Amino acid sequence: MRQFYDIFPTPVGDFSIAVDANGSVIATAFGGLAELRDRFAADEVARDPGRVAAARREVTEYFSGQRAVFTLKLAPSGTPFQQGVWAALQRIPFGETRSYGQIATELGNPGASRAVGRANATNPIALIVPCHRVIGSDGSLTGFAFGEDIKRRLLAHEGASHPPSA
Repeated sequence: MRQFYDIFPTPVGDFSIAVDANGSVIATAFGGLAELRDRFAADEVARDPGRVAAARREVTEYFSGQRAVFTLKLAPSGTPFQQGVWAALQRIPFGETRSYGQIATELGNPGASRAVGRANATNPIALIVPCHRVIGSDGSLTGFAFGEDIKRRLLAHEGASHPPSA
């Protein structure tokens, strides 16, 4: 299936978005096409700003302070467990954080915080599926695929506090 992408500037650097033929977001990345291609499998990908316009608009609104919730159609590829974690990430409100353990508990498996961490790390739709809102139980930022500086800046943009919200 053919996929489409665009790259545009944001306050934290270039941002790339890929959508499928139905317009559903399948991957995002801070950076260019190389970083984006690391996040999804594509037989054929073409730059087409028109097909990505809705996603670009919502991301631009997020960075301008006009949007706290994304309404885009998403189609991330992953296991059922990963899909469950990514759905839980989408329930973390703008400006709040959660720990890996809190998400594991929400999913009904309090001992699965490491598995939640692995699923969080493989989230192909960064920012829109807000993996940056997950921090260590001690309030530490922990890892982020695009670097701790971008994670810190995203959390600051949202006014998020540490430690994770109860």
